[in-house]
Amino acid sequence: MSNSGENQRKVAEFLLRIKAIQLSPENPFTWASGRKSPIYCDNRRILSHPEIRTFVRQLATVEIEERYGRPEAIAGVATGGIALGALIAQELGLPFIYVRSSAKEHGTGQRIEGDYSGFSSVFVIEDLVSTGKSSLSAVDALRESGLEIKGLMAIFTYGFPDAIQRFKESDCSFFTLTDYPTMLEEATRSGYITEVQKADLDSWSSDPIAWSDSRG
Repeated sequence: MSNSGENQRKVAEFLLRIKAIQLSPENPFTWASGRKSPIYCDNRRILSHPEIRTFVRQLATVEIEERYGRPEAIAGVATGGIALGALIAQELGLPFIYVRSSAKEHGTGQRIEGDYSGFSSVFVIEDLVSTGKSSLSAVDALRESGLEIKGLMAIFTYGFPDAIQRFKESDCSFFTLTDYPTMLEEATRSGYITEVQKADLDSWSSDPIAWSDSRG
């Protein structure tokens, strides 16, 4: 699994094949924020496909160890990073915890679920990096609990400059198994989209707000 570029293309092809990533520049999706977007990403669909799930789990564990060494523990970000994080922790034989999107409203009111008394650092698993806000909120919660963050991995990123800047400002290193440019190249190569559509999709990633506004 040492060929990084080939693995990125393979993950992108898997995501397109199982419709974890859907592209529709002519009939855009509406995100929760209200913005129009030509892409919809739901990486939880990977869990329903055992062969792809196994490939992603094994690739992730290799990449994490090669880049950061063996972690003490794995922390998943709710909700998309929980199942994948648990699979990676199992593959590595490591403790697993997860971070809620917000503190629960009953009991202890905690955001972190699991026993983290036996280690001092964690590696964080996320499914998708969009703006980076939810991922870094989880990172902050882990740090506030006294845990050191070794790094963060996600399956896919849109590559928004503001997200990259947020990770820099938070001093949190991260990588993804594939990314938006790789996915577009694979989608074009396979005939999923045309060159004209690719140009439109490129313009969205350059300025998603302007692209959304132009769609009314």
